[in-house]
Amino acid sequence: MALRFGTDVSTAQTDYGTVLLDQRSGQYWELNPTGTLVVRTLLEGGEEQDAVDAVVTEFAVDRAQASEDVAALIEQLREAGLVAR
Repeated sequence: MALRFGTDVSTAQTDYGTVLLDQRSGQYWELNPTGTLVVRTLLEGGEEQDAVDAVVTEFAVDRAQASEDVAALIEQLREAGLVAR
C-alpha cells in the first residue's frame, strides 16, 4: 500500500522528524524519526511490510511492536484525512 498525501497536505523535514500541515484545516502533525521512516518508505512506493522491515532494521524494536506501530500510524493518517484515496 503505497502512501500518497492529499494535495492540501504539505510536508517539511526538520532535525527531529517531519511536520505535516493540512492546509484546509490549519492543523499540523509532527512525526518523530520512526514515523518519518515509515512515511518515507510508503511515499517511495513501499508496502506496509516494507515499513515494518525498515523500523526493525533501524530501531531496537521487535517485529510485532513495529507492525503494531506502523498500522497505528497509517490508521491515524487516514482518520485525520491526510491520505489521498
